[in-house]
Amino acid sequence: MFDSADDVATLLKRVGYLPDPAIATAVYLGERLGKPVLVEGPAGTGKTELAKSVAAATGRRLIRLQCYEGLDEAKALYEWDYRKQLLRLQSRAAGAEGDWKQVEGDLFGEDFLLTRPLLAAIRATDPVVLLVDEVDRLDIETEALLLEVLSDYQVSIPELGTLRATQVPLVYLTSNNSRELSEALKRRCLFLHLDYPSIDREREIVLGRVPGISEHLATQITAVVRSLRSLDLRKRPSVSETLDWARTLVLVGAEDIDEDLLRETMNVLLKYATDISMASARLGDLGTRPGP
Repeated sequence: MFDSADDVATLLKRVGYLPDPAIATAVYLGERLGKPVLVEGPAGTGKTELAKSVAAATGRRLIRLQCYEGLDEAKALYEWDYRKQLLRLQSRAAGAEGDWKQVEGDLFGEDFLLTRPLLAAIRATDPVVLLVDEVDRLDIETEALLLEVLSDYQVSIPELGTLRATQVPLVYLTSNNSRELSEALKRRCLFLHLDYPSIDREREIVLGRVPGISEHLATQITAVVRSLRSLDLRKRPSVSETLDWARTLVLVGAEDIDEDLLRETMNVLLKYATDISMASARLGDLGTRPGP
């Protein structure tokens, strides 16, 4: 599908994602080697957006498993539709009494199988991208289940047998590194670390994603955001929040960023009162000019 890392970069840029060489190379190798790509880094650095952009760039359907503590096999892989099975039993109860074998076969057929994201990706006949988002939030047991599925791209269902993938999905796992993932899972994946972009790359992202913004304002925005990230904040501004702030400034007709404007719009970038207080006390160090 991809001819080279440069080809990846070109396709991603067409859908608005600006990759650096490490990102383009990881995407290329993941597809060519048939291996999942584990993308780690701080929240808001474009990890989820990468998988979405690969799907958009290649015309593949995106299947997303949003991870959370307590996610189990029934929500990640499959479960049986017990209410529908009960209705089938009730409908058969008044019928032929010696027909249990047929009833039992019916109860665990395709009509009663509720497919969840992992099984949906395995069974897909069309090319798909499987996004396992925030995998570090999974319990160890569910992580082991995920490893089993991604090792052979097959699922064993006792009532139906082993279901094997007819095509290998492109798989992206994201992690905010809130806990250490197992070595077994890491061995199965290609590793990609995404940090906050360089100031030049973030400026390019702002110019590409915010219609009507001037180069001068984009330069100021990225300089201020870079200064904010250097502070000891509870939550540093993400790239998506940089874009939200840029759109806000365009909306209010800003041409320059001064201390008053930053103070008035800082809640778009920072989401904790302690962070806002800290930044407010350092306005003169954030690359803004004094207010009028």
